[in-house]
Amino acid sequence: MSTALVWLRRDLRLSDHPAFVAACAAHECVLPVYIHSPHEEGIWAPGAASRWWLHQSLQALGRALAERGGQLYLAAGDALDELDRLLAQSGARAVYWTRCYEPALIERDSRVKAELRKRGIIVESQPGNLMLEPWRLNRSRQGPYRVFTPFWRRLASQLTPQRPLPAPRPRQWLTIPGGLPLAALELQPRIPWAGGLAATWRPGEANARARLRHFCERALADYAAGRDRPAEPGTSRLSPHLHFGEITPRQIQYELSQRAGRAGSSEREGMEAYLRELGWREFAHHMLFHFPGTCERNFNRRFDAFRWAEADAAVLRRWQRGLTGVPLVDAGMRELWSSGWMHNRVRMIAASFLTKNLRVHWLHGARWFWDTLVDADLANNTLGWQWVAGSGADAAPYFRVFSPLTQAARFDPEAIYLKRWLPELAALPARLLHEPWRDPAALTRCGYPQPMVDLKASRQLALEAFNSLPRD
Repeated sequence: MSTALVWLRRDLRLSDHPAFVAACAAHECVLPVYIHSPHEEGIWAPGAASRWWLHQSLQALGRALAERGGQLYLAAGDALDELDRLLAQSGARAVYWTRCYEPALIERDSRVKAELRKRGIIVESQPGNLMLEPWRLNRSRQGPYRVFTPFWRRLASQLTPQRPLPAPRPRQWLTIPGGLPLAALELQPRIPWAGGLAATWRPGEANARARLRHFCERALADYAAGRDRPAEPGTSRLSPHLHFGEITPRQIQYELSQRAGRAGSSEREGMEAYLRELGWREFAHHMLFHFPGTCERNFNRRFDAFRWAEADAAVLRRWQRGLTGVPLVDAGMRELWSSGWMHNRVRMIAASFLTKNLRVHWLHGARWFWDTLVDADLANNTLGWQWVAGSGADAAPYFRVFSPLTQAARFDPEAIYLKRWLPELAALPARLLHEPWRDPAALTRCGYPQPMVDLKASRQLALEAFNSLPRD
């Protein structure tokens, strides 16, 4: 009887799973396997919030497989060694997996594929977590895209909604002894904010589909404008589900296409805006695939000469804990600390404050987000931080420094978001909520800190540092 392993990584679902479907079509017996190998991801091994999510997601997938008569086999160690052991134990002669696109994992997967094929093992890697493979969208003579708008225009022209694949039904599930219990992977971090993650999120494929339906029914019609208001539930919050492969872009696009025929103009506008946001995710993976070094160094090498401030642990800690004295920045950082997530607009404002007002190197911020975000994704994290810092592709010009005051007045005018995450300010008069330092006595009474820096003066210093960079 022909047997195959399905090596699961960031594709923790059963529906719309090309690798699973291919294995079931070609073999009578299938064993799903997850191998925990964080050391093979280099300096970007999963952070604490990601490990928490992974534990819950594996637990949900294991239950879903058990309900169908299958087994999720858990292992830990070097991926090639564990696959070798499982091939010998199960008698399987084939391995299927969904592609990963991070530089360290591309290198690892290429090595594993070559070694297994040398031994006569059938190895197939499949797409499944992006709209289009990163190497399939290039300008003919000019190489990879470096600007989002032409990239999205080209990508959007090639996207046709396709019905997602149904969950696979192998002729026989293989079950074997010896798998590790989930607790042995030690994914549950000992962090003080884990309770906030559990109160906020429900990982797993079924919950991803439920969240998509909720978003379409409650927020899609107002998404084009609502996604910028941090106090309102105007975004999909599907990003962690997408990162762990609990839902696919194809499933989302198909769901939107099914609703398009009966949608009003505002909902269609919301659909277009949301698909464009998914396009940014694609662009991030496009950039990381073609420029893998950008997760550690500036895309725009002019910034190698930029005068960043000397690293100061106390300064960085105040930013991390939401104690900068700038309300919108602090509200976002406390939301992150409490829930493992931060509204995207506030992410940009918090990142701008760190890299421009404080002039702290963007890698310090990227590493903090990597550890604390449940949707920490190397491509998105890299693109986002370099975009705000001004050193990346399609970057916000360095002279564009997000003003926390202007942004708060525009997107949180009644300070609902601020009061939610900064309760010590809630009793202040409305005129002081965005600028509490205007009344030093009230500021002292409520226990909120003075601003770390003067926003206008620090902006000017950042611009002067930028203007001193060598020209191309």
